[in-house]
Amino acid sequence: MKNVKYIILLLFTVSVKAQDPIYSQFFMIPETVNTSFTGSSESTKAGIIHKVQWPGLDFSINTQFAYLSDWFEQMNSGIGISFLNHKETQTRYNFSQFNLNYAYRVQLTDSWTFRPSLSFGVGSKDFGFQNLLLEDQINIVSGIINVNSIDPIDLQRNLLFFDTSVSFLVHTNRSWIGLTLRHLNKPNISFVGEGNIPLDMFMSLHGAIEFPLVRGSDDNSIFFLTNAMMQGKYNRVDIGAQYVYDRFSFALLAATTPFANDPNSHLLTSVNAGVGFKYEGFKFGYSYDFNVTKIGRTGGIFELSISYDFDNNYNCDGCPNYY
Repeated sequence: MKNVKYIILLLFTVSVKAQDPIYSQFFMIPETVNTSFTGSSESTKAGIIHKVQWPGLDFSINTQFAYLSDWFEQMNSGIGISFLNHKETQTRYNFSQFNLNYAYRVQLTDSWTFRPSLSFGVGSKDFGFQNLLLEDQINIVSGIINVNSIDPIDLQRNLLFFDTSVSFLVHTNRSWIGLTLRHLNKPNISFVGEGNIPLDMFMSLHGAIEFPLVRGSDDNSIFFLTNAMMQGKYNRVDIGAQYVYDRFSFALLAATTPFANDPNSHLLTSVNAGVGFKYEGFKFGYSYDFNVTKIGRTGGIFELSISYDFDNNYNCDGCPNYY
C-alpha cells in the first residue's frame, strides 16, 4: 500500500516539475524568453542572470541562465548558445538544458523588422532517487536498513531528452512584440522507466513600447511592458512599466494569474520592482518580487543580471530598443 501511495506522489511531483522557470527581468535580458533576440543588437553579447526563489522557506529554488550570441552580417543571421540550470534545495531536483539558437533577419519595411528563430536543446533532469528509502529496505526486527530493494518500480536517476522551440519577433527601434513556443516535440520527462509524461508546451506573448519623454532623446523615456505566459494549467501575465533616464532604469510590474485554477488562487501574486545601470558595454540589473499572497514569509524572489555588449552597440539603427 505504501508503494502505491509513493508512486502516486512521485507522478504528481514530477508533473509539478514540468513548469518552465520564469524570469521577472525578461525586459532586461529578453534572451530568457525569446531566442529571436539572438544577435538582434548586431554585435557580440554575453550575459547571465541568477534567480533565488523563496529563501525564507525550506523549499528554496535557485535558477541560472547564461547566453552568448553573435551577429553574422554575411549570413544576415544571429547565432548563439544558452544554458539553463534549475535546482531545488529540499528535493534535490535538478534541471539543466543546453540550447543552440539561430535567428534570421527579414526587413519588412524601412521601420519594421521580422526575426524568426529556431532553438534545439538537450535537457537533463535529476531527482536524486539514490536518497530514497523504500519499504522493503527497512528490517524492523534487526533494525538494519538494507542497501538493495526488490521494489518493481524502475526509477531513473538521470533523464536526458531533446527539445525543439521556435520564436518570432517583430520590431521597430521603438517597440517590439514576440511569440515563443517551447517544447514543440513534447519530450517525455517521466522518471519511471516505462512512463510517459509529455512536457507541456510553453507559450509566451510579450512586448514593449517606448515613449520618449523628451523629443529626440533616448535617455529619458518610459517603456510599457507585458509578458503573457501559459504552460499546461499554469498561466501568468506580467504587466508594468520601466523608466529610463541616462544610464539608470527603474521598473515596476505586477505578476497576475488571470485564469484561476483553484478557488483560493490570487489574481495578483506579486509586485516586482527592479533597477538597472549601464556603463560602457556592461548592463547590471537587480529585481525583487514582493509576495502579496497568503503563502507566508517566503523571503520573496530576487534576480541579479549582468550582461556585456562587446561592441557597445545598444543603440544600433533598426535594432529593437530595450534598456
